[in-house]
Amino acid sequence: MDVLSDCSVGPARRGQSAAVRGCGVGSRKSPFSRRRASASPVAALTGGRNGHGRPADGLLALDLRQPEELGGDGAGANPEQLFAIGYAACFGTTLALVGQHGGLTADDAKIDASVSLVPNDGGGYALSVELHVSLPSVPTDRAAELVRTAHRICPYSNATRGNIDVALSVDGTWI
Repeated sequence: MDVLSDCSVGPARRGQSAAVRGCGVGSRKSPFSRRRASASPVAALTGGRNGHGRPADGLLALDLRQPEELGGDGAGANPEQLFAIGYAACFGTTLALVGQHGGLTADDAKIDASVSLVPNDGGGYALSVELHVSLPSVPTDRAAELVRTAHRICPYSNATRGNIDVALSVDGTWI
């Protein structure tokens, strides 16, 4: 179902423009509330890149710091590291599931994820990602196919597709 199907145009109400009423903008209701999420962790952060973050469940707490390359002291985690860990974890799980579906064991995959800040044409920065995948239990002739398939269905890959450059390598070979 289209998450914007209940949008309407009409007279503006306080805090809303007429064009976006009912679409989740200016209201407490999420525009995605009609989708059924399988997981929706919540995290809070204060202080931006030099702040402190923690998920609502309290199982993790992190001090964030600017990396030295951006003029910071590098004394804490940075958002790119967290994104790299999340992407690698999600991609690894996807590889295992796709492998299982294809009769392959891929749950021993090793993924080295590199997330970089790169200058963009607008004078700001964009992200780029490299996923270096090693699949010790998958025959070489099937490994690239498995990685390509995982990349098509991994939630992180779907979220980045079209707006973040993602390069893939399997056992040291770019695919």
